Amino acid sequence: MKKSPLKVFFIILVLSFFSLRCTTNPVSGQKEIILLSEKDEIKLAKEWYPNILWSAEGAGGEFKDDKLKAYLRDLVLQIHRVSHRPHLPIEFVIQNSSLPNAWAIPGYVAITRGLLCALESEAEFVYVMGHEIGHISARHSASQMSKSILADSLLKVGSYALSGKSYADWAMALGSIGANLLLLKYSREDELEADRLGVEYMVRLGYDPKNAIYAHLNVQRASDEYLRRVGKDSEEGSFFSELLSTHPRTKIRIEELKTITEKVKPVNLRGDGTQRKIFQEAISNLKRTHRIYITYYDPAVSALRKGNIKEAERLIDRALEEKNDEAPYLTLKGILEQKRGRHLSAEGYFRRAQKIDPSYVPALRGLGIVCYEKKDLRNAMAFLKDALSLFPNDVPSHYYLGMAYFDSHNYHYAINHLEFALQALPEHPTIYGTLGICYEKTGKIHKAYEYYLKQVKVAPDNEMGRYAKDRLRSIQR
Repeated sequence: MKKSPLKVFFIILVLSFFSLRCTTNPVSGQKEIILLSEKDEIKLAKEWYPNILWSAEGAGGEFKDDKLKAYLRDLVLQIHRVSHRPHLPIEFVIQNSSLPNAWAIPGYVAITRGLLCALESEAEFVYVMGHEIGHISARHSASQMSKSILADSLLKVGSYALSGKSYADWAMALGSIGANLLLLKYSREDELEADRLGVEYMVRLGYDPKNAIYAHLNVQRASDEYLRRVGKDSEEGSFFSELLSTHPRTKIRIEELKTITEKVKPVNLRGDGTQRKIFQEAISNLKRTHRIYITYYDPAVSALRKGNIKEAERLIDRALEEKNDEAPYLTLKGILEQKRGRHLSAEGYFRRAQKIDPSYVPALRGLGIVCYEKKDLRNAMAFLKDALSLFPNDVPSHYYLGMAYFDSHNYHYAINHLEFALQALPEHPTIYGTLGICYEKTGKIHKAYEYYLKQVKVAPDNEMGRYAKDRLRSIQR
């Protein structure tokens, strides 16, 4: 059977592209198919970074402690300098989350408040950060992305050849896979290689490699404690259990690490090889604040999710009694005041939070929502745009900004934000009808009809549902 010239063209195009991207791995020295250049890696990571930073369970964003960050950042830069890709840019952040985790993407490396408090020494921290930088050194993230692009592109080629879709549609679809890779799931082999690199880097810097084993034991202890606190069946517990399931079991990794550490010795031992005292002094304030988070703030968030407003108020009030200058505590208090209908009080708490941390997204979002509810659409838009500039994937900010544009009769802009919010709010009782109005106002009658129909299916009996029924009848005439 003769292949169509178009199909042959696309197969040759894809295979040629892949061959051009066969590169040498900086760690193994072996050839491998990496479809992304270093420039591509850094560009994608820059786009993903704010969404990863703010998507964490808990408060999210950055834990602000300039002195602690400077100390830890210096250690991260030392690790980066002895890694296999020291020419890459790098930024370090303490992520404000009680979930014990660390991650890295090209240009960025992070450790959560929850994991940092679980470590005992500088050596353990250097190993954990070395492990994460090891993923970047060995281009594990780029490899994961390449495999997804390869599978997706072959599917698109076949689909194109069979269905006649335009080349532009096919090429544009390749860029859509990034959203599924925000939490990369590395293979067992990738994790073990990163373990080995973490040991290699810590030894180069003069730390006792046995601390890699202690770090793993402390990570496991912190993980077990976190799951006990939140419950394995909770939203946070389910998420964390899934995250843990992608890593090799601790026992296997400990055995591997024992084999690795027996073969290496630091050339020039740094102090006692742990620098435990310096590290514990540096994180002492963090640990005190972390205790308030896990004792009061996290349970308050959990109570709010369950609809227990009174318990959430009791807990966050206790948190504020112990520390009244944490933006997340003040913001949560503002949200609870908003739930009670005390909008002026809520605004006061949001403004106090924003004064402490001008870049705290939930406070900016809260101010935007308060302004929207007051019909102050201009300021609502300003606060919500500020929130989205820091956290581009924030669904509530997209929704309320879309509604502010809708109320201002800027239907084109409203569509962009409401369509984004719809991806996460498929059962929302009015959003389909609102989008139907937007499309009708912009002359897209077929699209309007489609969304009015969806509104009737989701919520036929509310005011928007009844309006959608009327519009469907009118359009059909």
